[in-house]
Amino acid sequence: MTPGTRILVADDDPDLLQSVAAALRQAGAEVVCAESGAGLITKMADEGPFALVVADISMPWMSGLHAMHSARFAGLSTPILVMTALNDPQIDEQVRALGRDALLLRKPFVLEDFVQAVERLVGSG
Repeated sequence: MTPGTRILVADDDPDLLQSVAAALRQAGAEVVCAESGAGLITKMADEGPFALVVADISMPWMSGLHAMHSARFAGLSTPILVMTALNDPQIDEQVRALGRDALLLRKPFVLEDFVQAVERLVGSG
């Protein structure tokens, strides 16, 4: 990815949030973090634009999927990487509905797979 690429990461698990943010920073990204779906929406509005949004599905107040569908409805076309440990077959369809620039990454994952998914969405620079 291009150094300085701005990425917004949202996850309510502080350990995973920090691990993912650290991997992105190591790859050269500028990372902004949110700990809830509501925080995700706020950061997108107040601190955007972002080259990529990485969002967990299960978060307090608003799921990452709901937040991203709302963003799409508002006209935001930012690529999205959705992470989840949920085993619900409807999630695949919900992520596909976000468009071709949306990917689903199932937890648990290794950071190498995460970084590859990010590079697929924002390019390897």
